[in-house]
Amino acid sequence: MRRNPIALSRASSLRKNQTSAESWVWFRLQNRQLLNLKFRRQATIGPYIVDFLCAERKMIIEIDGDSHAFKEKYDRRREAFLSIQGYRVIRLGHRYVHEDLDNAMAHIADLLLDEPSP
Repeated sequence: MRRNPIALSRASSLRKNQTSAESWVWFRLQNRQLLNLKFRRQATIGPYIVDFLCAERKMIIEIDGDSHAFKEKYDRRREAFLSIQGYRVIRLGHRYVHEDLDNAMAHIADLLLDEPSP
């Protein structure tokens, strides 16, 4: 699949302007801190940009803010595309991350452990 230059530019911008919840999760994912797995942030997959990607486990982590309540149709179409590409999407609300980061990270770890490697 060819790299989309517009998506790559947008991903770079998003990395520089993370939400606080994304920043907190990234702090706990970077440098193989979670289960010794490598994660990328604001990674491009086709026309889409995902918050966090573990390519080894084909797992995507999305941190949803309040705006996602108005983007359900878009999110369904996006998840369908990602699923066809072989990815599993974990969605966490930003409030959950802010209120209980440790449990949010434990939840991610549990799902990663349940998911067989491709």
